[in-house]
This record gives sequence, structure tokens and C-alpha cells, in this order.
Amino acid sequence: MQRPGVWIALIAVLLLANVAWFVWQGGPLVQRTTGAGPVVQPVAPATATFAADAVAVRMSASTSPADAPASAPSRSPAPVTMPTAASTNTAPSGLLLPVQGVDIADVHDTFGDARGSERQHEALDIMAPAGTPVLAVADGTIEKLFTSDRGGLTIYQFEPTGQFAYYYAHLQAYAPGLSEGATVKRGDVLGTVGSTGNADPAAPHLHFAIFRLTPEKQWWAGEPVNPYPLLQRR
Repeated sequence: MQRPGVWIALIAVLLLANVAWFVWQGGPLVQRTTGAGPVVQPVAPATATFAADAVAVRMSASTSPADAPASAPSRSPAPVTMPTAASTNTAPSGLLLPVQGVDIADVHDTFGDARGSERQHEALDIMAPAGTPVLAVADGTIEKLFTSDRGGLTIYQFEPTGQFAYYYAHLQAYAPGLSEGATVKRGDVLGTVGSTGNADPAAPHLHFAIFRLTPEKQWWAGEPVNPYPLLQRR
């Protein structure tokens, strides 16, 4: 029978051999499992180049333009879009006077005039004989044909951007074939001057208004805008 001291000496020799092999390889030990049992293999130490590459990969995968490092390549600047009348919510100008044969010099600015003790006139009254053609002041779409107690036969036209509405009231009649949703061009005949609604039959006229639409684009609601300075001057 062999003595225990022999086994202890043999184990000590093996341990010293492993330590010497580890020092000679210059790296830590990792253990992988095979069918034959655990095998110890050396792992080469990470280099500075590998660490820098890893950082670069992580940053390129996770950073956004807002938090990108200062050394990151800059992107081309976005094109600058100049504001237009529609984007700045400015009322359209150079509108055609909506009654055929009437000159702006014959129109009085009645916007803001008192109407009784409780309200103001938020439109222009353009006087003309009954039956005179009423013209579209600009391109747009017929949003609503409506009959009301005050306005009589009325037309609500939206301009192309959908930010403003043109309102024609007290009409005697609509133009043949006019319908809601129809596209109209500047100068198209929309109807004729009349005195329907609460207008004086002895003083036929076109009640013309402009209002800035709300975000909901309700044809009956909006902020009144004085049409007088927006009409085209000859």
C-alpha cells in the first residue's frame, strides 16, 4: 500500500505545474466542459484597440442625434422653408370684388358698424340691383349652401388652405348647378344679388364676410376679418 504522503506530494507537483503553465501563458483561466471532463484553457487579455472598437460599436448602435458626441459627423442642414400667407395664417388679399360691375370706389367700409345695441356688422354691404351676378372672390370649394332667417339664401366658400371662409348672403338665387363640394374659380358666378332674409327689399345688396376658421373648420363659426382692405383695387 502506498503512503498518503506520496499522493500529497504528487498533487502538490501537479498544482505547481499548473501555476507555472498559467504564468507562462500570461492570462486568466477559463473552464469549458467537454465530454471528457473540465479542461482549463487560457484566454488572451483584451487589448486597448479592441476596447476602443467595442465602445465605438456601442455608441453607434445606441446614440441619437441629440446625444451624439461632438466628434460625430454632422448631418446636412434641412432646407429652409419660407413662410407663406397660408402658413402664417395671414388673410388672403387681392380678392375680386364679388358683385359684377361694381367698383371698390362705390363700396363703403361698413365693417364694425353698429347693428342695434347688441351687435356689430361683421361684413360689407355691397349695394347693387337685384339679379346682379355674384362672383367668387377667389378659388375655393363650396362648403355649404344654407338658408337662414337673417341671411336668407347664403353660400359658405372655403379657400384652398382651409383656413378662411367667404360668406355670401341675401342672395336672390343660386347659380344653376351650384352644389356643396363643388370647386369654383375666381370670377365664377355663384348666384345673384337679392334681399332675402332680413334685408330691406327696397335696398338689395350682397352681404359679404370673411372669417378665419377654427381648428374644427366649422362652416358656421370663426373669427371675423374685415374684407374691405383685402379686395383688389384697380
